[in-house]
Amino acid sequence: MTRSAKPRREQREKIRCDACPVMCYIADGRSGACDRYANKAGQLVRLDPLTIVQKRQHEGGELVPFLDQHDPDQWDGNPIQPADAFVTAIGAGTTYPDYKPAPFIVGSAVDGVDMVTVVTEGIFSYCGAKIKIDTDRHLGSECNTVRAQGEAVGHVTTGEYGSQMLSLGGVHHLTGGSKKEGRITCETLLALCNNEAVELCIDKGSTVVVQAGKAPIIDGKTEERMRVGCGSATVGMFAAQWQGLVDEVVVVDDHITGVVSEHQAGKVLGWPASGIRINGRKSTPGRYFQVAEPGTGWGGTNLTDPLTIVGDFKSNVAKPGQSLLMVSTTGEQFAYYELDADLKPVKCSMPDRLQPSIARLEENCEPAMCSVLFMGGAGGSLRAGVTVNPVNLTRSVKQSLTQVSCGGASTYRWPGGGITIMCDVTLMPSNAFGYVPTPALVAPIEFTMRREDYATMGGHMGQIVPLTDALKGVTGEQSDHIMTGSRTVEQHEDCRWPLNRERHR
Repeated sequence: MTRSAKPRREQREKIRCDACPVMCYIADGRSGACDRYANKAGQLVRLDPLTIVQKRQHEGGELVPFLDQHDPDQWDGNPIQPADAFVTAIGAGTTYPDYKPAPFIVGSAVDGVDMVTVVTEGIFSYCGAKIKIDTDRHLGSECNTVRAQGEAVGHVTTGEYGSQMLSLGGVHHLTGGSKKEGRITCETLLALCNNEAVELCIDKGSTVVVQAGKAPIIDGKTEERMRVGCGSATVGMFAAQWQGLVDEVVVVDDHITGVVSEHQAGKVLGWPASGIRINGRKSTPGRYFQVAEPGTGWGGTNLTDPLTIVGDFKSNVAKPGQSLLMVSTTGEQFAYYELDADLKPVKCSMPDRLQPSIARLEENCEPAMCSVLFMGGAGGSLRAGVTVNPVNLTRSVKQSLTQVSCGGASTYRWPGGGITIMCDVTLMPSNAFGYVPTPALVAPIEFTMRREDYATMGGHMGQIVPLTDALKGVTGEQSDHIMTGSRTVEQHEDCRWPLNRERHR
């Protein structure tokens, strides 16, 4: 007796994706390692929706967040007015293996001028994030390593006025270390650039939770405000408001601690000497460096008791009963003292007359916030998707003939060689960034210029599609994948319109 053979399951072949150097073989119904491309019945499809930025109309206006071009009940081919639309590179796809024209090369008219926007997602190994953390608190010494999940992902860099700065990512962390270091660095950059919270640990320093547009959480405590200025600047701003209310004011700061009676502001106001002595390195009258070590206490120092920096008062100048206000640069810490018979400061309750000045100091402190700037070099092969002569794109950008945007958000271009840009990630639509497991970030980038300038630089003129077609997800003839849908978002309220129309009038 023979057994009947089981029917063989029909197996569809895997398809190979060439959207990045990994070159995944993708089975039917599965996505590649990047989760950006998938095999749908033998066709390569882009999973993320193409993102279109609409010019902001008015407060409270509602938009349909996602439109599916394959669903006739949702997609009518004209979701927004073309004059107010900008096709971003989010969800557009890449040019890899580089010789191909960009996925979208869009023609439009702006104020009567024929324009072209070249839209592509760039694969960035040379990229990173610059992090600005509004705080006086000492997070870690310059050059100390910053870690995520135990792996080195960056370092502490030079602090700025009222803020601590981190430099994360870069090609050496992405590709120059271990595989785990590269993977964690890529994950960290992706999360930060997509406005997600990330915990970072600084060697011999603090642990800080960073999220773009949100207050930093430092060693488990949420930072509330950014300092109004250094101690000297604070004295200059508020000396007149303290005059006649207190005999001496010391503004404690890790950078420059200010003393009103000695400061030039006090001198101009005729403030009498108090006989105070400050333990620190005197810079100029009323301005002291290095009063304490950096830390998370008063004014970014390691002080828990501000009297630590006050020496003996001069007996031939100071008098019993003399008053002293000590305050930090954010107004979070403050204390009031009066000198006893031995000219020693004794802590007393804060008098009502000084409360308004403390409140005014606090009012002038901006809310603490984390800022995340994506930084990348748009050079190399990415430019071949724009023109057959890549250096012409670089020259056009330097001559301000070509505007560079990321997800419809304006960028800052660094001077010098190449196209090195920075962009505030909070101005970009949600989920603007992706990754490939090489590892590298995938970031949207758009180049907008006059049509005649595009022709002059040797652009792919035959691949230009009208804006109305691009809004429907129609790509150039050489595109080898299909779109799964589109979404429309309003531009950020703080974002310039990408075309910067004034420039083209």
